[in-house]
Amino acid sequence: MIAQFIWYSKCSTCIKAKKWLQNNNIPFEERPIKENNPKESELREWISQSGLPIKKFFNTSGNLYKELNLKDRLALMSEDEQIKLLASDGMLVKRPILVREDVILVGFKETEWNMLK
Repeated sequence: MIAQFIWYSKCSTCIKAKKWLQNNNIPFEERPIKENNPKESELREWISQSGLPIKKFFNTSGNLYKELNLKDRLALMSEDEQIKLLASDGMLVKRPILVREDVILVGFKETEWNMLK
């Protein structure tokens, strides 16, 4: 089962995650998040499948998140509005995201990713 690895090549966490996948012989195909931003339909599916709150899909340490003052604004937005916003710019989306038939992982925490082995 080939995983979809959604990442940003200048992100140090993404680079660590990619090396981890390679070192653990986990097959994946790369998808650059800036050039191929997740679509609304994908985000809805991943959020549902992951069981995570939408907020976990936002790159809260990113410049765009801060510029748009989303820390205060997200609470006032509907789920639909938040998903549309995420789909509008890949730099708003937390990365890396690993999408596999059986699991969605957001961010890189080695302890969580160990379940892929």
